[in-house]
Amino acid sequence: MNFEQLVAQIEVVHNELQLVAVRQVNNLLTMRNILIGYYIVEYEQNGADRAEYGANTINSLASRLKHIKGISNTQLYRFREFYITYPHILSAVSIKLQNTNNQSNGIFPTVSGKLEHQFESLSKIFPTVSGISSTIQKNELSFEPEVLLSTLHFSHFVELINIDDTLKRSFYEVQAIKNNWSARELGRAINTMLYERTGLSNDKEQVVKNFKADKPTIAEIIKNPFFLEFIGLEEKPQYTETDLEQAIINHLQTFLTELGRGFCFEARQKRITFDNKHYRIDLVFYHRILKCHILIDLKIGSFDHADAGQMNMYLNYFAKNEKTEGDNPPVGIILCADKNDSLVEYTTTGLSNEVFVSKYLVQLPSKAELENFIAKELKQLEEGE
Repeated sequence: MNFEQLVAQIEVVHNELQLVAVRQVNNLLTMRNILIGYYIVEYEQNGADRAEYGANTINSLASRLKHIKGISNTQLYRFREFYITYPHILSAVSIKLQNTNNQSNGIFPTVSGKLEHQFESLSKIFPTVSGISSTIQKNELSFEPEVLLSTLHFSHFVELINIDDTLKRSFYEVQAIKNNWSARELGRAINTMLYERTGLSNDKEQVVKNFKADKPTIAEIIKNPFFLEFIGLEEKPQYTETDLEQAIINHLQTFLTELGRGFCFEARQKRITFDNKHYRIDLVFYHRILKCHILIDLKIGSFDHADAGQMNMYLNYFAKNEKTEGDNPPVGIILCADKNDSLVEYTTTGLSNEVFVSKYLVQLPSKAELENFIAKELKQLEEGE
């Protein structure tokens, strides 16, 4: 072995074992999520005090589990749906748990005993599960539960549980595993109706073959927000910010805080997730006088109506998931940094224009103030200051 061969061998060892580690983490994340779904369903059916919480069970859970990254009411509903759609995967989880050390028996006391009778008792709990027979027999058109669990990541299952038709879901399971699709490519296949197009074609194999899928890289997997949350790592804003955006946002945060009008900084690059799509709000403030959240989104370039639509989505999310008792509806500010003409747009939801102008606008910086700030920032950046 010469020096170059030594370098190459070390690189091979690193890359291969890193891939194993990533797969292990993703596998454990999937196991955790389906177990949470299982526990929720078990509680809804048999919980001693379930009547006390009723339809508010998941919201109450989300409130109590805020200290765990990635646990929200949206995710808890998703875990529940994951278990209901894939109850047979629990058998593979049971086998995995039985192979762990004795400490795991204390963590999962109810699972190890109950899973032996899971398939027999499930028919009493659910007459049907997603249209599949309540006997929970393996779908002959798909893979064994162990293969699904070890090969697909939770991000894949997020895409798959949105498919109600069993045959259609099986088609995408098979293709995702066979072709090593990333969750993003699986989503693209579903959105472009690959299943339907394949069914209509006389040359079905060629239709699937023509679907070009990029192989997922280690970097893409590690940056997945679900992955980062599970292993307790912080998401880095620089994954998504351009240098120009970062420079302006740095100054904007200071600019608004120093206005002295009640702006309290809360978050930067705040991520919100809908299924497998992740969005980031540049800056989030809480206004102590208005008692509402102020969401700020910076756009490099001219204003587009899609920008307003995206901000409305953010506002609706905050109104539903972040707004607490006593809070007023959130307000959005879209800042468009264009070298020819800077633009500021206020966006509201659930507020009349009269109320916004009379009560909100007096506490917020004027459009002119913000437009002057953006213009000044662009000029300084162009001059290299």
